[in-house]
Amino acid sequence: MGTAERADAGRTLRAIARQRLRDGRVSTLAFASVFGLYAAVQPVGYRHAYPTAAERLGFARSFAGNVGLRLFYGEPHDVATVTGYAAWRVGGTLAVAAAAYGLFAAVRAQRAEEDAGRAELLLAGPVGRRTLALAAVLAVGAGALTLWLAELAGLGLGGVPLGGAAYLALATASVVPVCAGVGALAGQLAPTRRLALELGGALVGALFLLRAVADTTAGLGWLRWATPLGWAEELRPFAGPRPLVLLLPASATFLLALAARMLAARRDVGAGILPVRDTADPHLLLLSSPWLQAFRTTRGTLLAWVASAAVFGYVLGAVSTSISPADVSKATQAEIARLGAGSITTPAGYLGFVFLFFVLAVAFFACAQVGAARQEEAGQLETLLALPVARGRWLAGRLALAAAAAAVLSLATGLATWAGAATAGADVALPRLLEAGANALPAAYLFLGLAALAYAVAPGAGAPVGYGLVAVTFLWQLVGALLGAPRWLVQATPFAHVALVPAQPFRPAAAALMLALGAAAALAALAAFRARDLAGG
Repeated sequence: MGTAERADAGRTLRAIARQRLRDGRVSTLAFASVFGLYAAVQPVGYRHAYPTAAERLGFARSFAGNVGLRLFYGEPHDVATVTGYAAWRVGGTLAVAAAAYGLFAAVRAQRAEEDAGRAELLLAGPVGRRTLALAAVLAVGAGALTLWLAELAGLGLGGVPLGGAAYLALATASVVPVCAGVGALAGQLAPTRRLALELGGALVGALFLLRAVADTTAGLGWLRWATPLGWAEELRPFAGPRPLVLLLPASATFLLALAARMLAARRDVGAGILPVRDTADPHLLLLSSPWLQAFRTTRGTLLAWVASAAVFGYVLGAVSTSISPADVSKATQAEIARLGAGSITTPAGYLGFVFLFFVLAVAFFACAQVGAARQEEAGQLETLLALPVARGRWLAGRLALAAAAAAVLSLATGLATWAGAATAGADVALPRLLEAGANALPAAYLFLGLAALAYAVAPGAGAPVGYGLVAVTFLWQLVGALLGAPRWLVQATPFAHVALVPAQPFRPAAAALMLALGAAAALAALAAFRARDLAGG
């Protein structure tokens, strides 16, 4: 290849990479905003909550070493210092977010392009598969760099020394390429984007479960070496750094990318390694209506969500007895109560606190269902509407399916949490935990309606706008009080009006308002959807 040809190939590669990055700019910016703000607020909040060395030492001896908190944040190191606390809370939380970003970014950059037919168009010209793969790698790498810079900036604003902050942000960002490799591998195996996300999500969930078991079970700490989330912990920012551990995510990323490339050479564009059922005997079950057909196509995803939430709920219930009043100082309890979390020194209080995160998960699930509707519009909606099916009826059925699935998810989690709590001997009644599960629905339905409205107005904006609203409002719920914002501004997020059931009583007035707003947004979405043209892939 001559110099001119190499220059043309380089320009083509950069152009495709920039387009891949633009396609995911909304989600990348949303993740980066969360990374930056969360990293900035945590050190500030720690200094405010524990201003003296004695209070920080008391925190390190009791609260930070609790099993229930290790489940979320990992193993703590030197949390009696601001930097150690930042490494534990910021690194532990954002590493999980980095895993999700890596998976979604890789599947979007590769499998979504094939599903939409754009990859096939590019390959019909002077562009090879290797160029497309390299463009996807560059796009994901640029996204990871953006998250690293956002976390570094946030930590710097929070007063964390820049050298250590850069290393902590690197430890967090090291999860992105590994989980992107998981997504790339899943994209070769699965024949569709949806199945690739399901398969990749199951693998990433298993990696998180390994980390959770390692951090909460005595004698199983060695399991951290089997997961990139554990490697991020073992890099030990601000607590005896181990930079050589970076060889593990680098090696894993290389091997996953190599495996994905080898599998890509064995399949056709738009297909997958795993067999499809196109030639199987036809089954007409669940094809009597558009929404039943939608349930048929997404039932695997729904079952995966329910199973994952049930397992996690059981674990939460099982560790709910791990915090007692003797373990947490009165000052710490008062600080948590002031932030609106109530008391977490009882099983009911702990479950009420952690169920707020489950409300977040159900809200994300609702937004994902709007994304599934967009995929159906891009693929087969024209065929459905050629039948005696009205536009409004189709979208209403889709939203009803999402609402019903969210209800099943919530109640299944409440039931599983009760089972785990009963195993641990926690005195929390089944009706209260079912109520805690159902408590997630008003906020989820509000975001479902808002995401549907965004989708009806701009097809590609539905799920991203929904995800962004959920992330920003939830983050504001966590950090608004710590920033000293006025009460009316702190109360501006829907999450501020979600009762911490079972520790607190259900709030019917707030729930009714969220349901009414969600219903109004859904009705507006139906009207807007009837008025616009369909948008293909």
